[in-house]
Amino acid sequence: MTLAIQSHTTNEVIHTDTVVSYLQKLIQFKSVTPQQAGAIDWLAKQLTDLGFNCEQFTFNNVTNLIAKVSFGDGPLYAFSGHIDVVPASGGAWRAEPFSGDIIDGAIYGRGAADMKGGVAAMLCASRTLLANVAAKKGTFYWLITSDEEGEAEYGSLLIAERLAQQGIQLYGCIVGEPTSHLHVGDTIKNGRRGALSARLVINGKAGHVAYPENTINAAHLSAEVIKRLTGITWQRDEPSSYTSLQVTGINIANVVDNMVPARCEMTFNIRYSHGYKSSDIKNEIQFALGDLAQYLNIEWERPCESFYTSHQCDDNCLLTHVEQAVFKVTGSYPLLSTSGGTSDGRFFANSHTQVIECGVRNNTIHQVNEHVPIADLLIIEQIYTQLLSNLFNKNARC
Repeated sequence: MTLAIQSHTTNEVIHTDTVVSYLQKLIQFKSVTPQQAGAIDWLAKQLTDLGFNCEQFTFNNVTNLIAKVSFGDGPLYAFSGHIDVVPASGGAWRAEPFSGDIIDGAIYGRGAADMKGGVAAMLCASRTLLANVAAKKGTFYWLITSDEEGEAEYGSLLIAERLAQQGIQLYGCIVGEPTSHLHVGDTIKNGRRGALSARLVINGKAGHVAYPENTINAAHLSAEVIKRLTGITWQRDEPSSYTSLQVTGINIANVVDNMVPARCEMTFNIRYSHGYKSSDIKNEIQFALGDLAQYLNIEWERPCESFYTSHQCDDNCLLTHVEQAVFKVTGSYPLLSTSGGTSDGRFFANSHTQVIECGVRNNTIHQVNEHVPIADLLIIEQIYTQLLSNLFNKNARC
């Protein structure tokens, strides 16, 4: 099936059969975390055919791919992505969730937006880049994992460690997460808030409710803990990147109504500004609860560090290149945002590596009937194509 759509920047009619077939193929791999289900094998074959050198490695059922093509001396940029998806059971799907069927001009299936659509579009953009390697500079990496939607312990974290062991320092990393809001390219992520979860046990002293003076009520203590946690002033918050704390669970296993509870279990999650690191957040929490420490036992879980990329006065500034590529294709500059959940970008961000997330709309991700309009898929392919041309063009200037 060959479809056509008018380009946003020219009068050229662009046939979209390749990017559509790529996405349909990727959706058909039932790659629920951590299984790659053949998706990375297929992707490695496509990249090898384009001239990339591919290395796959597996750890704890997670498959990772590092692909590389070099045009000689110059900056090192990478595309980071994942082919794993969340489960698709239940719900009234318009099409079988691993079919990639086209309905009303959109491709339906689990992972269509998050983020196999971005992978398919970048694959097409890479093919265009490598169709003519003359006047190119630098080195281009693909960094793909099957462990992003889960705990992310054996995916991009291990890829980043392997690059570091090889002495590879990336100038920038483009992450193909779905970042757009109303229109493709209207929003990109130049950072992410950090995330940290905690499991808190409050230990009191049980006793008869008629003699409270002989007890320490864990339920009452939990109210004081919540008051203090939600009353913290996060003075190091950065503009447009605010820290929020939400209590996510309270459990008091007390089966009788005449006994003061001796134990309360509480969970909470903090999404924090890039003005903090996880160690700072822990210190703030422990300070707020300091005089209650004898009653509390806290365990920290799932730390995800924040990161932030600002503009640089440099021809290799990835943020500027992404902004210009979006403007070239859509006619508008994107909004910069650090909102939303965490991403694998945190594993690659550091003092010498800019990380920018740019992808399709995120309005259907993780939902029944997840889909991507073909028109949107074409636009992100054009953005990626323009971006790669700018990054690896010897004569390109910001």
